Amino acid sequence: MKLAIVCRPLVFHGGVETSTAGLLGELQRRGHAIDLLTTRGQADVPGLNVRRLPTLPQPSVLRLLTFAMAARRATASAGYDIVQSHERGLRQDIYRAGEGVHRAYLAAMGRGSAASSPHHRLVCALEGRIFRLQSARHVVAISRGGKAEIERLFQTPAERVSCIYNGVDLTRFHPDNRGRHRSGTRAALGLPADSWTILFVGSGFHRKGLGPLLEGIARLADARIRIVVAGKGDTGPYRTLADRLGLAAQVAWTGARRDVERLYAAVDVVALPALYEPFGNVHLEALATGVPVLSSRAAGGAELIADGQNGWVAASPTAAAIASGLRGLRDLDASRLAVAARESAEPFTLGAQADGFEALYRELKR
Repeated sequence: MKLAIVCRPLVFHGGVETSTAGLLGELQRRGHAIDLLTTRGQADVPGLNVRRLPTLPQPSVLRLLTFAMAARRATASAGYDIVQSHERGLRQDIYRAGEGVHRAYLAAMGRGSAASSPHHRLVCALEGRIFRLQSARHVVAISRGGKAEIERLFQTPAERVSCIYNGVDLTRFHPDNRGRHRSGTRAALGLPADSWTILFVGSGFHRKGLGPLLEGIARLADARIRIVVAGKGDTGPYRTLADRLGLAAQVAWTGARRDVERLYAAVDVVALPALYEPFGNVHLEALATGVPVLSSRAAGGAELIADGQNGWVAASPTAAAIASGLRGLRDLDASRLAVAARESAEPFTLGAQADGFEALYRELKR
């Protein structure tokens, strides 16, 4: 099929971008002709025809609107079998709701309605048209919870919303990495060989629960614990918090990493106690590496976690619940957790993700 995939530039260090890149690569290997419709910041991608669309970079309202308008023009008469957008557009056959529902995100973050900002009003307006099927034929959620959220908030017919989980590269993220990279990465980060180390991966520290995580770790009062924080963002407030909690010497700040698989290999548990997270590929990458995950119920990736088997799901993204979950994980057999973690990730291949989309393409082409 001739596919148009509309999305922002792929930067290859975020979970959403990594999953999208993996999906596009798998679809291309299966013989689909793919045009990637994006902005000027996108580098060439082998096997794909990159169409860089003109947009106004600032302010954010004009950036969103000019990209949506340019994508609509670019797909109107190009003869695509399917137009699939990973961005909030004006016309698409399939919208992949990789960022969930903006209205729900605002509520989870305590930011009230969209009325406070032209940017939020536009995002919610575009989403409203999509989820009410005025500018899309079908919606893809990336978790069961996300599917239910869309149906509940917009009364979208259930048969017009699919759940297609993200896929993970099971070769790149593999338990064997622990033998290859664990000791060297720990040494490079200054982590004691016998420390119990927790990894936080993600940009958007507030949304993904870094503050409550640090507070929860402080409740454990264990000087042997180490924390690795990887991702883009302003670390200043969190460094201050760590210092106030007496954790400053226990935290390593790495910034965004392209070699995140080395970080997974070096740690004992990954924590993502998010306030709002449609899925979180961090869950899959950690599990595939054989690392248990502490999640929150607000993360779609929690659907993969079974307490005490391959991780722990905190009832809420609060310090008390996080501390309880970490305490539970620390007391369990690490080898058993590692085996169960890997097994739970193995069904979520990039091939399975592509299978889900191909089935949807065939259905929409009838």
